[in-house]
Amino acid sequence: MKIGVLGAGVMGSGIAQVTATAGYETVCYDVDDKALAQGREHVTTGRYGLERGVERGKLSRADADAALAHLTFTGSFDEAAATDLVIEAVPERLELKVRVFRDLDQAAPAETILASNTSGFPIIALAASTDRPDRVVGWHWASPPVVMRLAEIIVTRDTSDDTVGTVRDVAARCDKNPVVVKDTAMAWGFVTNRVYFAMIAEAQKVVAEGIATPDDVDQLMMDCFRWPTGPFGMVKGATEGWKES
Repeated sequence: MKIGVLGAGVMGSGIAQVTATAGYETVCYDVDDKALAQGREHVTTGRYGLERGVERGKLSRADADAALAHLTFTGSFDEAAATDLVIEAVPERLELKVRVFRDLDQAAPAETILASNTSGFPIIALAASTDRPDRVVGWHWASPPVVMRLAEIIVTRDTSDDTVGTVRDVAARCDKNPVVVKDTAMAWGFVTNRVYFAMIAEAQKVVAEGIATPDDVDQLMMDCFRWPTGPFGMVKGATEGWKES
């Protein structure tokens, strides 16, 4: 199987690194040459990149070299679309995602599965822009993709069992824990982000009331629940990337 990833930002490049490390030929596309260069840097020398993986003993040199050999960064949309599974990770704007899925539907082979890493837009809206609603699915990843085991697989009433089975198998091979949930147009965020945003809102209230600082909140939640980072740290990491502390 060959995988295309649309978007070479924090999420896209991380997703591409994971699929390439799992042994899938992966093509990571971005319209911006600078984003492509930064994406390659994240994959090779970033905090969770391949070189650091070797240094920490998480990867052998041979596995890191093989992952890099499986991964191509490109400015060609058609090259990324000419794959068996495309994972869209473009900025979180519905009109942009709808346009991307419409273009993918035209460019990708008829059997290609189209997956979105959206954090909460209804998958049915993306599927409706294509002529293959049975092959459209949500695959929500968590940041950083290399570390987090989340594979929130979102299905619509039209998503086929074969599509779900294929995506679940790929997620498992990527060492993720696939959980299938239902699409919804009633609220943002499916399961993970609906619960997460409720927690963020309460954390912000605690700070606004002067009870604790954002750093205090993060530390308390990490100490109590053994989270790798707190709510404010998670927001910063997801938006700016996971830099060395």
